[in-house]
Amino acid sequence: MTAMVPPDAGASSSPGDAKLASRVAAVHVAGGEATWHSDGQFHISWDLEEGGSDVAPTEFAYRIDDERGQPTGPTRTVKLSEDSAWVSIPHGLGEMPAPGIYRLLLWMQNATQAGPAATTALRQDSSPPAPVRPVVPTEWLRAGAAAEVRVEHPAPPAPPSGIRGYAVEVDQGAGTEPCGGRATCTLAETALHGGEDDDTILLGPLAEGAQVRVVAVSGSGVRSVRSESAPLEVDGTPPTVRLRGAPGGWSNHPLEIEASASDDLSGMVASGPAGPATAIAVDGGPPTVTPGDRATGVVHGDGVHEVTAFARDGVGNTGAADPATARLVARIDETAPQVTFASAQDPERPERIVARVADELSGPSSEIGSIQVRPAGSNLPFETLDTVVAGSRLLADWDSDAAVPGTYEFRAVGFDAAGNRTESGRRADGAAMLLSNPVKLPTALTVGFGGRTFLAHRCHRGATGLHCQSHAISAFARRPASTRVAYGRGVPVAGRLVTAAGSPLADRPVTITETFEAGTALVRRETTVSTGPDGVFLARLGPGPSREVTISFAGDERLTKAVGRELRLEVRTALRLRTSAPIARVGGAPVVFTGHLGRRGAEIPLGGVAVQLEFRVAGLPWSEFRTVRSDSRGRFRYPYAFSDDDSRGIRFQFRAHVAPQAGWPYAEAYSRPVVVTGR
Repeated sequence: MTAMVPPDAGASSSPGDAKLASRVAAVHVAGGEATWHSDGQFHISWDLEEGGSDVAPTEFAYRIDDERGQPTGPTRTVKLSEDSAWVSIPHGLGEMPAPGIYRLLLWMQNATQAGPAATTALRQDSSPPAPVRPVVPTEWLRAGAAAEVRVEHPAPPAPPSGIRGYAVEVDQGAGTEPCGGRATCTLAETALHGGEDDDTILLGPLAEGAQVRVVAVSGSGVRSVRSESAPLEVDGTPPTVRLRGAPGGWSNHPLEIEASASDDLSGMVASGPAGPATAIAVDGGPPTVTPGDRATGVVHGDGVHEVTAFARDGVGNTGAADPATARLVARIDETAPQVTFASAQDPERPERIVARVADELSGPSSEIGSIQVRPAGSNLPFETLDTVVAGSRLLADWDSDAAVPGTYEFRAVGFDAAGNRTESGRRADGAAMLLSNPVKLPTALTVGFGGRTFLAHRCHRGATGLHCQSHAISAFARRPASTRVAYGRGVPVAGRLVTAAGSPLADRPVTITETFEAGTALVRRETTVSTGPDGVFLARLGPGPSREVTISFAGDERLTKAVGRELRLEVRTALRLRTSAPIARVGGAPVVFTGHLGRRGAEIPLGGVAVQLEFRVAGLPWSEFRTVRSDSRGRFRYPYAFSDDDSRGIRFQFRAHVAPQAGWPYAEAYSRPVVVTGR
């Protein structure tokens, strides 16, 4: 059916100008004519009244005019039905192309006639307001408090529908958008809906990290395209407090303890009596409160003291973020310990010096302490002995063997765990700590060459030749302190260890130290033997070069050390001489003398060993005629030519002689003579 133009729009009436049986008395838009809509969705209802005619309408028709009265689109019709008392007009922005106020005309009609039109205003505004910014307090806020936030007005031009107000969202930095991020905001979502000037809101209670985000909302509910945010400076954390100044252990003097506070948010900068402050308290007493981030307190007096601290930050948060760092224990011991020596020496260990350190508070030091000694009554400085700290005791072993006989005084220097020092020269019973040396049982060691007896030889040359007598010596002290033996022979040594009273000391170790002459590969050799039931020891020195022999008993915890007299063992050089011929022809080929030295345990010195060649004839003394040097293996050689006619028929004896010399560790020796006869 073709839509007809209603009479109030300038169209002519239907034929006969008959009235319809019903007509539109009034038309209504949901929300009222003054309500702005953000899109073209309008819900329309109307009121009907009798028209005074029997001509029934078959449909209603409507169209939309702009502000100038020009239609924005075609007239639309809807068939009448029993439930057609309202209609939705979803024309959208196509027929309302720009924000503004439009006029809706609605009337009843049939195929030939149209009734009068009723009108209402349609307000459409889809344009968003300009973004707005929140203006937040510049000072810090305490958590749980409220903050007044103002919203800056949007920049012009304002939307046609005006500014309904502002939507506000507060979160903990999650970036939550107002109105759920939608393009429009409901009235309930518009926190400030009293118009553009309704721009201030009280937000709270607030928590740390709070952030406010705002948009402007138009009269049609369209929000700003972009939201703006600002952080709220909220501090709900008490300051961090630390205590310093107490060592891990005990102290022997008063301690100055410092409490320092820091706060990353509202801060600890002093700003008067009610501003940030730091407090420190000792043993639960009244705290010392100092503006700012530092406070000090002095802890004194023997005992264990508890020090606590707290602080107040810029917004009034009080306490400590970590209570463990705001508490410490200060231990003070200003009283020196007591030190005493043992009441008596241990008979089994008379050289062991024992002192005890006692301290009721911090206890004895487990690290330092010493025992000292000097001759009694002297002004000499004390000598510190090697001291071991063992719990509450100081232990030292005095080498009384190294001290001359006499009386000695001792001093103990003890410390407690706090470092307090005490000196004492008294025993536990109050007596002076004096010892008379020797403190151990004295010993004596007699030594000598030979076994249980030593066979001594006494020789004299008489008219009939050399005569020798032998006799045995049992006493070790009467034996000679030196002896000379042939090359390559071992030598027995013996001795006896007894107490000063002469009692034998059985099963005691005796050390034999052989110190060889220079030029020996083995410089020093030690051998340990044990004494028998009668205190006697027997040993045998191995072959080798000449040497000094020292025999000693090192002593023990009850017996003094003892050293026997020094023994000297000289070993003759092993020396051999040969001749190439027993007959030497005068004026003929020379006779070659060759020989070698025994060198067990010795090193031939650089340049060799000097060997003197000697000769004699019957009834005359030996005379040296040449000195030669051995090679590195101890061998030597010398050719000798007989050129004197007086040598004819003469029987000559030749020998080699090695005199004592530097770098050769053997004693003087002669070879056996060899005979050469001149012809």
